[in-house]
Amino acid sequence: MASDIRLTAEWVAVAMAGTVVAGGRGEFGGVSIDTRTIRAGELYVGIRGEKFDGAEFAGAAVAAGAAGVVVPRGRGGMAGLEGASVIEVDDTTIALQALAHRTRKASGTKVVAITGSAGKTTTKEVTAEFLGAKYRVIRNRGNLNNHIGLPLSLMELTARPDVAVVELGMNHAGEISTLVRIAEPDVRVWTNVGEAHLGFFASVDAIADAKAEILEGAGPDSVLVANADDRLVSSRAAKFGGRVVTFGIDRAAHVRADNVVDAGIEGTSAHVMTPKGAFDLRTPLIGRGNLANILAATAVGIHFDVPLAVMAERASRLTPAHHRGDVVKLGRDVVVIDDSYNSNPTAVRRALDVLRASPVKGRRVAVIGEMLELGRHGEALHQQVGEAVAKSGVDRLVAIGDLNALAVVVAAVTAGMPRDRIKYFTSSAAAADAFAEYVQPGDLVLVKGSRGVRTDVVVDRLKAEFA
Repeated sequence: MASDIRLTAEWVAVAMAGTVVAGGRGEFGGVSIDTRTIRAGELYVGIRGEKFDGAEFAGAAVAAGAAGVVVPRGRGGMAGLEGASVIEVDDTTIALQALAHRTRKASGTKVVAITGSAGKTTTKEVTAEFLGAKYRVIRNRGNLNNHIGLPLSLMELTARPDVAVVELGMNHAGEISTLVRIAEPDVRVWTNVGEAHLGFFASVDAIADAKAEILEGAGPDSVLVANADDRLVSSRAAKFGGRVVTFGIDRAAHVRADNVVDAGIEGTSAHVMTPKGAFDLRTPLIGRGNLANILAATAVGIHFDVPLAVMAERASRLTPAHHRGDVVKLGRDVVVIDDSYNSNPTAVRRALDVLRASPVKGRRVAVIGEMLELGRHGEALHQQVGEAVAKSGVDRLVAIGDLNALAVVVAAVTAGMPRDRIKYFTSSAAAADAFAEYVQPGDLVLVKGSRGVRTDVVVDRLKAEFA
């Protein structure tokens, strides 16, 4: 096994196209951009944000134990940097990205990069779980998936793991392109295209074009794992410069599930067919969206020669990522489907399908928070969600947010849901305070909304009250 990559000041400066202006001895134990969490011996990179200049905190980083700092050219002589290695660069963000890219190249690690409008994190976690049966695997923590988070995640490749599984996020055109250049993935996974971040784009087609940047820079040995059920993905995947492997449920695919049984909160089962054979899948992860995520991960696992039986066994004991479809069983037979991490119209409809398919002792209650970043499409898309709620047969609706949340209420009533079964709150805190008015023993409660609406507050209150 090759030794770890040594982050010496000289090596880092060359990677960043920077200059060592002070110190330069020894090596760094890691990289950080936050003086609040930096550890002794790490290299501090003074990133400039919209509202702050990280270089101004370089002295604080040294005081906290940083062994070196990266600052813009001409600022290496600031007070408080004595005793530390100081590297000057043209642009600290670009320097961090360049360092991550060189680390990625030097590591010899295979990189799997995942993008899509929904399911990125779950697909990342499942893929890492499957590959972990055979390889040393790292994954980016949480949602560190942007132009700063991804480079920080790739710095873990100094330990030369066998495989890195990372997700690539975006809300503007050009962002995935930047991340692909940094990560140079061997395997790319495209889960789907949806309305998430539609407020930043002219159409869903424009979102698909931005996501299609995942295809860039591919060579003949590159692999794309693509969703055959999503026409926007499929039409663009045909232009990929490497090998395409598809997954799906409703259409022909290399990795395909049939005989699907959606048991609601009890999980999902299916018969999965692959080029390496077939197997029966049972997983506690809920809904067809998660089944698709598992199929994508299975396709990656097959590429890395992970046995089907091993992936089936690991799928049987998967647990959801925090606030992403977590089934929480509380006192007095109250069950909460905690899907409060984020939301978009497609994801809400999938969650309503789970709610409808689940056995319940009391009522089915849908707590729907406003979906953000939908721009001028917001009202119409919230109306569609309101119609979906009414048609899903839920017993109670709780809508949370501003005018778009009211659009959910109006559309639900128009579609036939009795007004006295609906409650509306302007904030999640207000909804949490009134939980006793809409949750009773035996109820099954779906909680879903965009992060900015903080529907997780409702989940926390329900956990406290029905413990």
